[in-house]
Amino acid sequence: MNKKLVLVDGNSIAYRAFFALPLLTNDQGVYTNAVYGFTNMLMKILEDQEPSHILIAFDAGKTTFRHEQFESYKSDREKTPPELSEQMPIIKEVLQAFQIKVTRIELYEADDIIGTLSKRGEDEGFDVRIYTGDKDLLQLVSERTHVAITKKGITNVEWFDEAHMEEVYGIPASHIPDMKGLAGDSSDNIPGIPKVGEKTALKLLKEFGNIEEVLNSSEQVSGPKLRERLTEFRDQALMSKELAVIHRESPVEESLSDLEYTGYETNDVRKLFTEYGFNSLMKHIGVDDEEQIEAKERALEEFTFHHEQEITEDMLQSPAALVIESPTENYHHAEIWGLGIVNENGSYTVPMDVALQSDDFKAWLADETKEKYVFDGKKLTVMLGWEGFDVRGIVFDTLIASYLIDPSLSSHDLANIAERREMTSVLLDEEVYGKGAKQQKPEADALNDHIARKTATIWKLQPLLKEELTTNDQWQLFETLELPLALVLSEMELEGVKVDQEQLKQMGVELDERLGQLERDIHELAGEDFNINSPKQLGPILFEKLGLPVIKKTKTGYSTAADVLEKLEGEHDIIPNLLHYRQISKLRSTYVEGLLKVIHGKSNKIHTRFNQALTQTGRLSSQDPNLQNIPIRLEEGRKIRKVFVPSEENWYILAADYSQIELRVLAHMSGDEKLMEAFHEGQDVHTKTAMDVFDVSKDDVTDTMRRNAKAVNFGIVYGISDYGLSQNLGITRKEAQSFIDKYFETYPNVKRYMDESIAYAKEHGYVTTLLKRRRYLHDINNRNFNLRSFAERTAMNTPIQGTAADIIKKAMVDVANTLNDQSLKSRLLLQVHDELIFEVPESELETMKQLVSDLMSQTISLDVPLVVDVEFGKTWYEAK
Repeated sequence: MNKKLVLVDGNSIAYRAFFALPLLTNDQGVYTNAVYGFTNMLMKILEDQEPSHILIAFDAGKTTFRHEQFESYKSDREKTPPELSEQMPIIKEVLQAFQIKVTRIELYEADDIIGTLSKRGEDEGFDVRIYTGDKDLLQLVSERTHVAITKKGITNVEWFDEAHMEEVYGIPASHIPDMKGLAGDSSDNIPGIPKVGEKTALKLLKEFGNIEEVLNSSEQVSGPKLRERLTEFRDQALMSKELAVIHRESPVEESLSDLEYTGYETNDVRKLFTEYGFNSLMKHIGVDDEEQIEAKERALEEFTFHHEQEITEDMLQSPAALVIESPTENYHHAEIWGLGIVNENGSYTVPMDVALQSDDFKAWLADETKEKYVFDGKKLTVMLGWEGFDVRGIVFDTLIASYLIDPSLSSHDLANIAERREMTSVLLDEEVYGKGAKQQKPEADALNDHIARKTATIWKLQPLLKEELTTNDQWQLFETLELPLALVLSEMELEGVKVDQEQLKQMGVELDERLGQLERDIHELAGEDFNINSPKQLGPILFEKLGLPVIKKTKTGYSTAADVLEKLEGEHDIIPNLLHYRQISKLRSTYVEGLLKVIHGKSNKIHTRFNQALTQTGRLSSQDPNLQNIPIRLEEGRKIRKVFVPSEENWYILAADYSQIELRVLAHMSGDEKLMEAFHEGQDVHTKTAMDVFDVSKDDVTDTMRRNAKAVNFGIVYGISDYGLSQNLGITRKEAQSFIDKYFETYPNVKRYMDESIAYAKEHGYVTTLLKRRRYLHDINNRNFNLRSFAERTAMNTPIQGTAADIIKKAMVDVANTLNDQSLKSRLLLQVHDELIFEVPESELETMKQLVSDLMSQTISLDVPLVVDVEFGKTWYEAK
């Protein structure tokens, strides 16, 4: 038998888990972040180590035998947060479910229990593996005992064996207490010798041996002050060493045979995971064969299962759940692997090549009256669109429904949606196909089985999710906005955007020339040639040769990150050149090379993907490529838009942009008369705010006043703090706070609105937009100030940002419907934050300018006017 003893420092791992993860609660409001993190780590330990014996050791209490030696031992430790204390009994429940032995001993620490059992293990020929966040336990490292120290996150560890101890510390493991004796340990309140740090301690130990030899040789130590301290604090150093020594003969009752581990009952662990909502851990515990069969039968128990080689009339009913199976994330380049349909007649899977040849299937897809339930209708519509199929009649989308019900959830995979509703009928795609480059098409039977279960799950989820949306008063948002929007987005994605490739290549040449000139300028300012992209070469140039102040250091040397360079901007002419060089370099790689790479082979256009179910505010985002993030601060960045051109001759690019939409939403939602007045009178709102806040006439508003007013206006929308505003404006926090206070004095109803938003969130746990989009704020009543403050800022700004997102989404649907109704040729191509981009034939230009402006400004009724700026040109650049 493989004799491997695993010993875990329970308190240390629980603390690490608690502080590594945000405060989480389950459905009953019980805190679970430490439990979740601890369990995650435990499962990784079991998987990695496959122990024959295991024990988790906990501290018994605050008082230990070490307090008799030194009353202040560990006295500086902060009190355990109550949110963590509440979770310790649940961690014990977890260990009980996993059938793992736990122990604690009065007056002894977990370290002493681990030290004692590791010694016994070594003596009996075991390999010993210790997990902890406490480096004190490194003194136990030996030929047979290795120690894992937790690093960033939860499951990331650094393993120490004898070789790694030598590499990192240069002293034997047994001398770790000697190091603590000299350097002390602030976390345990071990005093050591004042002003002797770990570096000095290690140097002395490497030179003289153990602490006793260091103290006896103090006269030979260089540095009169250090010699003096070694003599003066000799007794304190020896006492500190004694405190740091782990007691390896502690009264541990358990014998090694008591710690033998034979595994756990899957059902016990599953029950616990279900109770605490640990759905994402379910897949790690395995499924018993019988349970797997039962789960499959539950998934399909309502259906007669058919695997057909042709499309039949029985399949093409209404309503029906529909799955087009392709695991590839970028569906513009996807191969379709299979088709699943579930309706009242049964469950059907059909080879995709058969379905693609069927006129009946094509007609059923395009029939608006044939109701279809899907998961990610946009993806399905685009994939079939590339095959020449038109998809209509999608009346339910499981992905969008889950997203609207709670956008704060980290995953809206079909498997996760089902698990959260206690349905075990479907596996994650990656569990079936593998991840990334490892994705493989399974055998036909396995593929058909997976497709059948997914389709059945969509069918069963539809009434559950519909009921949740209705209960949340979100059905209208789902049915009249998000569902039609998915179809609009699929049409935009399929249409794509034309790019002038020759101009793009020429732009690359020009950017290369600009980079070459900047490189020469930087080398001249530095007085030598070097690799500008190498921080190792750049750091010494800036901070040694040029003598600039060091802002931040990393393990590998000087930090030359963007935030560091920005702080140095006024210190030397080389800095703005370096910042400019990096910006141009990013433009070159991301937007010139990047855009050329993603031009589609079939259409010769760029087809981005819009994420409709990602952001918590409801805003759309775009990827592969991200066309919402083309830089506009640099002229070179703005010029990238020159390559985006109409796809047909004598057409134009038309851009329609909402003016200050978030501030208009704020005016409406707060009902503040002064703020509303500015918009009703068509005034420049930032000038108006400057007039009110600084109490001056319009003619006396300076550029600085307007800039400060603008920063406050937009800062208020995002719940900015005095610190955030001070950073934006380069002023003191006191000055920033006075601006904010004056703003709220000027616009008292804005302050009232903000306070009411927070109060609503504290009572209900979420906030909503005008169209009933929700965002849950799990930390709104948290005792932790930072977490609570962030939740409060989110409560203030989400209804504003989310309503602005709703407005532009509704405008997209309104415009698309009108283009269709009026049989106009113009096409909606892109949405970029508050802006819609169209391509328009010359003959429709005047019509579109008026139509788009009218539709966008009237899409929703606010107490202030919605203003739309419409411009056009031969390129996107000209239109802006």
